[in-house]
Amino acid sequence: MRVEAVTANGSGCPAGTAEVSTGTNTFSVSYRAFFAQAGGGAGEVDFRKNCQLNVRVSLPPGYTYGLARTSYNGFAHLEAGATALHRVNFYFQGSTSSTTLNYPFSGPTNDEWRTSYRPDRDEIVYSPCGDDRNLNINAELRVDVGTSDRSKRSFILAEASRGAIHAKYDFTTKSC
Repeated sequence: MRVEAVTANGSGCPAGTAEVSTGTNTFSVSYRAFFAQAGGGAGEVDFRKNCQLNVRVSLPPGYTYGLARTSYNGFAHLEAGATALHRVNFYFQGSTSSTTLNYPFSGPTNDEWRTSYRPDRDEIVYSPCGDDRNLNINAELRVDVGTSDRSKRSFILAEASRGAIHAKYDFTTKSC
């Protein structure tokens, strides 16, 4: 198995702000600009940021792959009454089906966070057999001021001084 990150782009990972590392059956991303904010003078479009990853996995003929695990970590500061959402959506190129994971957060909070997804073996979605299809992963961060004081800023972010937001993806294979 060979894993290659083809692209990483979006409002949460502008050019040069996401570092991708690949391994035999895994890859990870360190983000330096992936944050969303609302309230306290934040811009109108700052409440939602996303990063779309396109991943190519090369396998010998007769094998397929699936996403066996994802994990993210970061930091959130939410005022009382504010909420945030970390959403991950993934699908194989050309496929109409997708998997969406939602991880909500509620204020007040001022702490590090971690989300993870590890489906049971029989719940893993595999690429179509006999087709070389890239995997698209769209990660999103959202903040809503809700009933909080709109003059105070709430955010969910990656901060390099805290080790950056880090996403890790592990793949599994099986024969067709």
